[in-house]
Formats: sequence, C-alpha cells, structure tokens
Amino acid sequence: MLAVGSLLICTVGGAVAIAPSRVTPFSTSPLGAQVPDGWRVAKLPKVPRATRYEIVDDDGVHVLQATADRSMSGLSESVTVDPSRTPWLGWRWKVDRTVPGGGVGARDTDDYSARLYVLFDYDLSRLPFFTRMKVKMARALYGDAVPAAGLCYVWDHGTPVGTIVPSAFTDRLRMIVVASGDARAGQWVRFRRDVAADFEAAFGEPAPHVKGVAVATDTDNTGTRVRAWYGDIRFAATPSD
Repeated sequence: MLAVGSLLICTVGGAVAIAPSRVTPFSTSPLGAQVPDGWRVAKLPKVPRATRYEIVDDDGVHVLQATADRSMSGLSESVTVDPSRTPWLGWRWKVDRTVPGGGVGARDTDDYSARLYVLFDYDLSRLPFFTRMKVKMARALYGDAVPAAGLCYVWDHGTPVGTIVPSAFTDRLRMIVVASGDARAGQWVRFRRDVAADFEAAFGEPAPHVKGVAVATDTDNTGTRVRAWYGDIRFAATPSD
C-alpha cells in the first residue's frame, strides 16, 4: 500500500544536505548491513510490519536482499541526475517468485516482489490547482523533498510487460511493468531504461531532473511472503555504459 507514500518514499529518514550525482552501489556496503551506505529506510506510518533488508553475498558480490512478509518498507537515496545528459538507468534484480494476486490497477493488489522508483524534481506550478494543493499538503506533513512526479518500474505477477498505468493511489506516479510472471524467478535479470523517454511516454512532457531513487519489496496488501535481491543501480549517458 503506497497511497501518498508512493511519492514520499525518498523523504523518510531525514533530509540530505547535498544529493550525490550517482546512486551509491550496494556492492560496496559491508555484509550484514541493514541500511546500505548512502541509503535511508522509508516506512509508511499505517503499515506496522516493515520489509527486512540486508546486504548479503551472491556469488562473490554484495547485493541487497529484501524479505517481505505481509510488510512494506523501502530504501531510498536522494540524487541529482540530469536525464538530458544521463538518461539511461541500468540495474539488475532477482526474485524467488512474484506476489500471488499482486498487480497494477487496484489498491488491494498493489504489491510487488521488486520495485524501483525514479522520482523527479517537477515544477509544482505546472500542476492543476487541486493536485498542487495535495502535494503541498504532503510536503507540509513530510517535508519539501516530496516529489510531484515519479516512475515506478515493477516486476508484476501477470500484467503484460510494457504496460504503463497510473498508480492506484495517485496519477503522479506511473507504474511501468518491466518483468512479469515467474518464468525467470530465481534468475538475475538485467534492465536498461531510458528514463527521459519513459517520463515523456508516461506524462507527455520532457523529463525534469531526477531527485531520488528507491527500491521496495512489499506484500502488505496481499498478506504473502516473497524475497528479492537488488544489484547496483546506475545512470549512464548511453545504454552501453
């Protein structure tokens, strides 16, 4: 369940004075760390159970392991990225299975084995009045880092790959299905996405600067248990970088 929290996931855990221009890799964090270097825990006040995160070894590489058991929480980092210069987002992840009954489109099925958020520094003045007021109210409660636009890449249970739809909780977050089903469960899967192109496809306008990223594995709506692993996340100028 992400409601307003969909857009707050990069704000929990305190403000960061200077955002880095790259995403801090999980591979450099020590084994056993529950909050990797450079990252912060992002929880939702109305969800009592938090997903457990830990840096583990996977074939000699340190990766982030997430275990969700009727739970929701994420890890976030503030960054400053110009998508006109470095639009290509690359990452890899692995899941033990997809969330049974989970999927885009409804609040009670809004659970995913793996999610990757990209949050943008969107100009509030461009939003309709009532949407602008909602974001301002959220910022009053949670801080100025609350973004007004975001993309969420997900590994869905059954929705076709390539689907782009608004979140069931807010149309300021667009869900993009990049993997679906259990055919590749248990395998590392790599992705490269042009976030500038994805933002324009989702919102119909050029992408502003990226202000944050987050990962989350959640099963609070469906009451199930899944495990996922996340490798390093990078922005690059070209897909081959």
